[in-house]
Amino acid sequence: MVSKEEKKNRCRGALIGLAVGDALGAPVEFMSPGRFPVVTRYRSCGTHGLKPGEWTDDTSLALALADSIAIAGWDLQDQASRYTSWWMEGKYSVNGRCFDIGLTTREALVNFLRDKNALTSGVRPENSSGNGSIMRLAPVPIYFAAHFPANLRELSRLAEESSLPTHASPQCLSACRYLALVLAALIQGESREAVMAPDWQPLKELNAIQPLHPLIQEVTQGSFRRRQPPAIRGSGWVVKSLEAALWAFDDSLAFDEAVLKAVNLGDDADTTAAVCGQLAGAYWGEQGIPQALRAGLARMDLLEAALAGLGQG
Repeated sequence: MVSKEEKKNRCRGALIGLAVGDALGAPVEFMSPGRFPVVTRYRSCGTHGLKPGEWTDDTSLALALADSIAIAGWDLQDQASRYTSWWMEGKYSVNGRCFDIGLTTREALVNFLRDKNALTSGVRPENSSGNGSIMRLAPVPIYFAAHFPANLRELSRLAEESSLPTHASPQCLSACRYLALVLAALIQGESREAVMAPDWQPLKELNAIQPLHPLIQEVTQGSFRRRQPPAIRGSGWVVKSLEAALWAFDDSLAFDEAVLKAVNLGDDADTTAAVCGQLAGAYWGEQGIPQALRAGLARMDLLEAALAGLGQG
């Protein structure tokens, strides 16, 4: 385990890393790999016409989740209400408006507005297994990191429930359970080599609690090491998205190397990099994120408020 100061460094790194990856990837979102100049720093324009360092829905929804945990405790109704406030009012947005929302998230929030039940609002079919719940996940392992390693059952429950308001397919639920486990372990000082090993003991315990979906299990068993681009893809599908983020993180020597590898896969670049940024930030910590990336990140006031609410201010 790490010192209190180092744990804080890693917690802050996980959320800031999410936003950095999101902002780096936003200008090339939906662009095919190789069809854009290699990304090495923040850029402007792209699909949403953002300024350098501005981020998208990935970070907005993570901020909403963090705010909910800080203010309401663990309350799925409140989480879904805050996601709806982002969609309808632009709350938690980098520029005060919702300029991008995933189809699955939109469908789920329509369900929530109609039925007022966050336990059932999430989209459940396997063919709707997008990456929208892993992209926002960081606040859960940040706030509940102390559940690793003694109470994996509770960590698993919270991670799975965090997906339910929008992404309720078995693939999405499993992806959140696995990613939360890895992030909490990294925050607590477990080595990268240990947490990504197919025979990692906490992974065995996670499967004993409830078996992971077979496609997520394949990723945990090292599919990200057996494949290379173009088989590794920055896809919006949660399975490929998780695999791509792990591929970028696996053997990189620094935070920026990992996140830029994720960004330059293209396609759903902001989310691939946001997931990778959570991993890289939890491993290298806030201090491992280059100063230029931290200084150039938009609306650090919103991120600082979220971190303060999570006890990491």
